[in-house]
Order: sequence, then structure tokens, then C-alpha cells
Amino acid sequence: MTHSSTPLNGKDRQFSVRFSEDVFEIAPDLHVGLIAAAPVSNLDKDNEVLALLKHMEQEISNSGLQKEQISELPTIAAWRKVYSQFGVKPARYPCAAESLIRRVVEQGELARINTLVNLCNAISLKSRIPIASCDISDISEFVIRQAEGNERFYPIGKPEEYEVPAPGEIIYADQDFRAHSRRWNWRQSDMIKTTSDSSQMLFTIEAVHQEAKVLVEATTFLLNELLQPFTKGGLCECAFIHKSSPEHTFHLLNREELPSS
Repeated sequence: MTHSSTPLNGKDRQFSVRFSEDVFEIAPDLHVGLIAAAPVSNLDKDNEVLALLKHMEQEISNSGLQKEQISELPTIAAWRKVYSQFGVKPARYPCAAESLIRRVVEQGELARINTLVNLCNAISLKSRIPIASCDISDISEFVIRQAEGNERFYPIGKPEEYEVPAPGEIIYADQDFRAHSRRWNWRQSDMIKTTSDSSQMLFTIEAVHQEAKVLVEATTFLLNELLQPFTKGGLCECAFIHKSSPEHTFHLLNREELPSS
């Protein structure tokens, strides 16, 4: 597997990411960047990130991009095609990057959430591909596969309620048959949402267009560099997923081994 990393040292636990073969049948050009970071500090370091996010919003606004042109952007058009191939209407359920761009075009700016989410949103606007931050403190794996239709998805803000993904839609699943995404990267689950208390993180950078490899690798290296101020000792590890290399296992520091502030 191609990867570039600052290894996570000390006593650790494993976290694995695996993309099933059927996902690559739907999206043969899929290329995914992964960054594992543990521990992270998500407090009181937001000024530079907010300035970056504002700059990327202004770039979108100043580009003259119109609402009807968003779906024609090469990176977005490729996601729309893939969504259609696993039975989802992309106009109703756009990929995460399309949702962000559309919000900026229509409203001028995005909601400010927290440091890591704001950073991912800024880089997603820049690259025009989906980027997600996932708190993986309480799970040990992601398997990206087509849903069987019996998994449970707990929406953000509704941790006591659950939805059942439709059979065939692509989800991020765990070992306990919980879905942590709906319709690939349209929505994220409450269990993996990023908060100010998050400490063990996985960042995903996904693209499905023909030139995905170059863009994903460049974007992953950029995000990894920008994450350094939010990690203690630069404890990040990068890896890349594609059809010839569909899985990777990270080693994350246990909570009791986290360096003190």
C-alpha cells in the first residue's frame, strides 16, 4: 500500500479501513486518502482555520459559479454518476462536496462548527471533493460496502433514533452492523461526529473521477500538513485506498497513553 506517515508510536490499538470489491465495481476510479490522527486538540486554535474557510468561500463566490453549473464540475459530475449507479438520486441526495458548494453559492457561507470540521470544509471547497472528519474513539473498523438493509444508522442530533439504510446503498459500516454514513458520504452518523472532545480521528478524502489519484494525494498531503498544529507531536499517519489496495490498518494510541497537555 502506498502511504506516507509519521507513525503512531507507543501502546496502541488497531483501526482498519476496508473497501469491498463491489464498491470498486460501481466506482472503478475511486481513490481515497486516509489520515489517522491521535491524539488531537480541537480547542482555541481556530483563527487561522476560520480565515482559510472564509478565503475559500470568497473564491467560490468570486468565481461566478452558478447554481446550475455545480453539477457540471468534473469532480461533482463523477459523484452524481456513481450515486445513480447504486440507486440514489443525486439531485435529492448530493455528495458532501456538492452540498457545501451549493450552500456557498446560495448563501455565501457555511455554518461554523468546530476547528476540524471547519478545516475539512475549507479544503473540500478548495478541492471540490468530499472530505470528512470522523471520531473513531469507540469503533475499531470501517468497512465501506453496500448495505444489506438491516444496519442501524443514528443521525446526527438524534442518537436515540435510527434509520435503516436501503439495501444496495453504500455505507461506512462497523463490526456491530451500525452504519456510520448514509448514501456513501451524504450524511454522517451521530456516533462519529467531530466535537471539541474528539481525540482519535480519521479523515477521509474521496474522489471518483478519472484523475482522482493526483487530486486525492495532493489534497491528503495538504490536509495532513494543516492538521499538524492540532495534533500532539504530529502524530498522523496517511494511507491511500484504491482498487489494487483496498484496505489499511492504522495503529492508534490508547486513551491512557495520550500525552498530557
